[in-house]
Amino acid sequence: MQANSGLSLWSNQSMLLAGLALASLLIVGLGLLFWRQQRAGRRMAASLEAMTSLFQEASRTELPGLVARTQFDAALDTAVQRSDNGGLPVSVLFVNLDDFSSVNDSYGFHDGDEVIAQVAQRLSALVGSGTVISRMGGDEFLLLLPATVEQACAVATRLVEALGQAYRVKPRGEVVLGCSIGIAAYPQHGARPQLVAHANAAMRAVKLAGGGACMVFEPRMAVDNREQAELLQDLRLAVANGELELFYQPKVDARSLQITAAEALLRWHHPKRGMVSPAVFIPLAERHGLIGPIGNWVIADACRQAAQWRDSGLRMRVAINISPYQMRQDDLVERLQQTLAQHKLQPGRFTCEITESVAMEDTQVTRRTFAKMRQAGLHVSIDDFGVGQTSLSYLRRLPAAELKIDASFVQDLAFNLDSRSIVDALVRLAHALGLRVVAEGVETEAQRDVLVAMGCDELQGYLFARPMSARALALWALDDGQRPDAQFRSSLFQDTAPLPE
Repeated sequence: MQANSGLSLWSNQSMLLAGLALASLLIVGLGLLFWRQQRAGRRMAASLEAMTSLFQEASRTELPGLVARTQFDAALDTAVQRSDNGGLPVSVLFVNLDDFSSVNDSYGFHDGDEVIAQVAQRLSALVGSGTVISRMGGDEFLLLLPATVEQACAVATRLVEALGQAYRVKPRGEVVLGCSIGIAAYPQHGARPQLVAHANAAMRAVKLAGGGACMVFEPRMAVDNREQAELLQDLRLAVANGELELFYQPKVDARSLQITAAEALLRWHHPKRGMVSPAVFIPLAERHGLIGPIGNWVIADACRQAAQWRDSGLRMRVAINISPYQMRQDDLVERLQQTLAQHKLQPGRFTCEITESVAMEDTQVTRRTFAKMRQAGLHVSIDDFGVGQTSLSYLRRLPAAELKIDASFVQDLAFNLDSRSIVDALVRLAHALGLRVVAEGVETEAQRDVLVAMGCDELQGYLFARPMSARALALWALDDGQRPDAQFRSSLFQDTAPLPE
């Protein structure tokens, strides 16, 4: 009996000890859980504090004179309310820098930020104290003006001119950028929520027209945005499905009118829209990353066509237009050389036409590309000459063989003395530098006669031939006796020798 009592006492004590241990474990567990929750709470609080700090930091701007987007929206709300109550008019300007990506690509993001800071300074200096300015994105700005549409247009015109002046990016370097500005006013161009979008649509219309200007919103522009999205999708399919085509416009010797070259011009025959102008789809391709594959295709197809013409006995120099994007590619010249070698074409028989504005960038990348072109013996032509800001000292160092006078100078050449003086000066300058001169946009015999008298070397324009398919050009060449005004002759063709270092 005593043994059983002792066993029972031991059992009760054991149960008590187990209970106490279990309670202790429970207390420790609860304490640990409480500590973990406190730590998680502290972490969450710290995270929320960090997020709040980041949000507050994002709502500020490091550019003097500019406000955050949230402050801009609040100011726009207030301005619209005051306008409804008989206050000042309201206009929104959407400013976008043209081709700003070239600055980051060529100089780096630090210098790109320096250019943005200079843009902000110019905006603040040129608009009145009542204007609210905000940075919308990397190269986009919003301006809120207490101004009518007419007054806003006057401001935008001044901004286009001011922002088009050179920016210093290095101790010895400058870069020139244009800008596109869209204008929307309240209430003419929509309710408060639509103003920024409509100003953006107007800016896009400026881009589509070539940039470097300002436009006021029109209702069709909102529709154009939807059309642009559809057109972009169609363009992607066109590139993938091979719907693009090269047409060719001949260049003729100014004195003999014998055809010595042909410029390849890109065309897009849309299955529903018909022929789409390059002025429409090229800017679209540049904005959305399609200009690279399109440029590669142009090189390949132009070389293929030049080889086919050569094999049929037609000796001509073929010219292609090199885009700003291509000029900034390190492997452009190597790709040209590989394609030329594939078709057994001499580099001197292939012309790379580069616009004056791109040629004058004088960046490290473009200088390197020009140096490679010199070494490869490619025939380089400076296109649209006369419309940009040319540095004569830099022009002398370019591996160029010819200059193409822009059609805008040729258009009124026959009756405008100023145009004559400019063209005459350009021809003399080019010849002094040992360059041939090509005048484009020749449409009348009077223009032709003036250009010949000035000593222009080659002519190009509708007076001689419109752009045509490769097949049409070949048929014309084989039957050149039917066109006494322009004949194909290989005797005028001269290879381009590599320039001395």
